[in-house]
Amino acid sequence: MVFYFTSSVVDPPAYVYVGKDKFENEELIKHGWEEDFHVDKLSSAHIYLRLREGDTWDSIPEDLLTDLGQLTKANSIEGNKKDNVVVIYTPWSNLKKDGSMAAGQVSFKDQKKVKRILVPQRENVIVNRLNKTKVEKYPDLRQEKEDMLKERRRKETAIFQQRKKEEAKLAKERQEKKYQKEHAYDELFTEENMEGMSNQERDETWEDDFM
Repeated sequence: MVFYFTSSVVDPPAYVYVGKDKFENEELIKHGWEEDFHVDKLSSAHIYLRLREGDTWDSIPEDLLTDLGQLTKANSIEGNKKDNVVVIYTPWSNLKKDGSMAAGQVSFKDQKKVKRILVPQRENVIVNRLNKTKVEKYPDLRQEKEDMLKERRRKETAIFQQRKKEEAKLAKERQEKKYQKEHAYDELFTEENMEGMSNQERDETWEDDFM
């Protein structure tokens, strides 16, 4: 089971999801999409944000970060009872998992890609607002990830093909302009015109034209 939340502090709204328990977290870690949030140094749920196309993990709006921080804190048994907890987040691709780690536990490939936000205390107004949007689902996480990657490849292929068409069109236009420039005087120097300009082909009275 996966819980889905909607944050309306951005437009369009942001979609956030979290596993029911540490075992669901394992599936999310394995088939995650975008950003992973959890409380630093405490047992915590992994909260995932699905970024809109074109957005990046290091430019998440402050209001949305606040929502995510509050939701992450609220989903940590120990962290929910404490003030001034630190929530860390990183791209899903930066998560590192090996066989020696407990269920739900992760480390990071690159610490430079880990950001931290301080959550001073629980804000019930925010948590309650998010909880009102809570929906339970039983998704096929593997299939969702495969479908997403397939759609992304389709879009990338379409963009690549369009770019190739545009490049071919530009190349053709350049070639045509080059040909026109190189052959601009071809008609002027045809055999008929050359004969007309040649003294050898003129009659004996041609000089009279100048008299």
